[in-house]
Amino acid sequence: MLTRKQHELLLFIHRYLGEHGISPSFDEMKEALALKSKSGIHRLITGLEERGFIRRLAHRARALEVMKMPDEALPTGRAQRGTPVAETPSVITPDFRRRRETRELAADTVSLPLYGRIAAGTPIEALRDNANMFDVPASILTRGEHYALEVSGDSMVEAGIHDGDTVIIERCDSAETGSIIVALVDGQEVTLKRLRRKGNSVALEAANPDYETRIFPPNRVKIQGRLIGLIRQY
Repeated sequence: MLTRKQHELLLFIHRYLGEHGISPSFDEMKEALALKSKSGIHRLITGLEERGFIRRLAHRARALEVMKMPDEALPTGRAQRGTPVAETPSVITPDFRRRRETRELAADTVSLPLYGRIAAGTPIEALRDNANMFDVPASILTRGEHYALEVSGDSMVEAGIHDGDTVIIERCDSAETGSIIVALVDGQEVTLKRLRRKGNSVALEAANPDYETRIFPPNRVKIQGRLIGLIRQY
């Protein structure tokens, strides 16, 4: 038995998939159900998933699959509750094939927040602007939370990171020595450097001999993420 809101959400997702070839965003689901926050959508989706009505595809953006529909939502003559919803029509038309290919392509990418430019030279404050998004291949992401930053400067060129590149960051507050990290220094400066630990000190090491290694006591450096990928546009 579904709640009224679960039923409304399931119908909306099913209809949206049929019209657009991909599942709706959380914002679109929130608007469709007139909810005030995305947390309500998360709870509804979890409930539908636990009851076997939908399935979430791991490491993919906007990837919900409707597995079955309640009896009252099915036209006369359709299968009973628990019967999987057929995705492929008996005759595959060119239009259906294009929509399926578009959906598969979209499912293989994830939209990450692009927070702004990070210095790979003189540290600058990273701008957190959630209005900007950046699409990346889902295959490069780990299980954690991620964001993207645009590189400014040349201090990491010998690590293959150039001015104008977009780096993909896994959000974390600790990292192994040797990792390339986003470091917040003194609560004000943000920089992209290689982490080295020397005794009780933290070293932020450039990958360019023109830049010196900066050494700090641990309480002055906060790790905000580690580099997991890089995208360069020519």
